[in-house]
Amino acid sequence: MTRNIIIEKGSYIPAPKREVELVERKGLGHPDSIIDGMMEEISRELSKEYINQFGRILHHNVDKGQICGGATEVNFGGGIFKKPIYILLSGRATDKAEGKEIPVQHIAIKTAREYLKKAVRNLDVDSDVEIESRIAPGSADLVDVFLRGPRIPFANDTSFGTGYAPLDDLENVTLAIEMHLNSDPYKTAHPEVGEDIKIMGLREGNKLRISVAVAFIAKFVHNIEEYIGFKERIRKDTEDAAKKITTKEITVLVNTADDEKNESVYITATGTSAEMGDDGSVGRGNRVNGLITPYRSMTLEAAAGKNPVNHVGKIYNVLSFEIARQVVQEVPDVEDITVTLLSQIGKPIDQPKVASVEIITKDGHYDVIKSKVHYIVDKNLENITEATNKIVFGKVNVF
Repeated sequence: MTRNIIIEKGSYIPAPKREVELVERKGLGHPDSIIDGMMEEISRELSKEYINQFGRILHHNVDKGQICGGATEVNFGGGIFKKPIYILLSGRATDKAEGKEIPVQHIAIKTAREYLKKAVRNLDVDSDVEIESRIAPGSADLVDVFLRGPRIPFANDTSFGTGYAPLDDLENVTLAIEMHLNSDPYKTAHPEVGEDIKIMGLREGNKLRISVAVAFIAKFVHNIEEYIGFKERIRKDTEDAAKKITTKEITVLVNTADDEKNESVYITATGTSAEMGDDGSVGRGNRVNGLITPYRSMTLEAAAGKNPVNHVGKIYNVLSFEIARQVVQEVPDVEDITVTLLSQIGKPIDQPKVASVEIITKDGHYDVIKSKVHYIVDKNLENITEATNKIVFGKVNVF
């Protein structure tokens, strides 16, 4: 089988070599990340249920969902809900097959509640959240496409996925800071830090400017002086975490909208802005590598919740990043790589309409490494169905 793989010299300026670069990460408690994580977990649980009952994953795409923020009254020392958070679960999923019924709505709501309890530790999900599922069976034509191709699934959309490697200093710093501040050990040591953490990284030349937004939890913050102390600790911890990754000059700013003089600061009852009017939608947050990178190749596809069998909006994005990382690891002469895979609806997913690869080499040895890169791309496409298990069992991230 000959695949349409095109390898070419990159004509772009790699992000690390640009004078200005921006990178963003929305933390696990941000409303956009919450709904991404929730719908992805529902897809995984549905997939496992389908496998248990039928030995295979059935058609579903639960990649639509909305968080409508609630309302709280918060002061130093605590807060109460005035209006609950409302969550709508939407999308498509098979609820009947081979004479059996699949409890889609039960699985969806149960999974959503369990995920939310883990994602936002101080949120009383049973009392302060309303969850409604409007997930319905899929359209006949897309279900038919899903059932074709017993060995290699047929693409259910004409779409593209794109990925790149390696991550540069700003990207690694942005990712590492949020993961550190939202880690279990950090939360145990500093329970006043909520899960809604957003990191915005700016690099100008060799100077990194990191803006951190942290939703502090009011019951652990008793006055403005304590709040200022907690904020300073976040600034220092963020700076220390960044210095482990980069030697570039670093400036960290925390909760820059605060008006400390008038005690108007970022405190919440639960640790997420979803409690007080901030909404969330699937696909508005991080890409599958966990970052938002406007100076890199990106797609607007919402990977979270899409089925892991034939939806290229998920599979091609995951695979593009995996291919890029593998090339950088195995071909040292590659300085930067961008991989873009385009599908055609109804065609086998291992045969993209085009697999476009741009590489920038360290020493100009393009002709020598071109065949190596081609081989890695081809081999990954040949084994594309392996991505399904990785996604279902949480071995790869999608937001």
